[in-house]
Amino acid sequence: MPAGSAQTNNTKKMKVAVWDTYVTKKDGTVMHFDIIVPSDITDADIIYRYGKEYLKAKGQESQPLASKECRFCHIETVKPQQETEIGERGYCIYEMENCN
Repeated sequence: MPAGSAQTNNTKKMKVAVWDTYVTKKDGTVMHFDIIVPSDITDADIIYRYGKEYLKAKGQESQPLASKECRFCHIETVKPQQETEIGERGYCIYEMENCN
């Protein structure tokens, strides 16, 4: 095998952008979740669309989600479960508080 051809241990992990999100639910409680996307997605409207898809799935489709509720937080290395979801949907949601 040629030198450098076996790089399974040196493969670069995807970098993801984490968008910290707080949305007031219909019952007045506040949902806290992260929207996680590949770091090259920087268009906030795309991030908000992903968040609205998630809210719709949670029965909270009429709740506002824009810059007041959702802001870029940081870049990190993708976690395996997140990578799978991002590969399937283009984004991943990490639920933290009051998401049920």
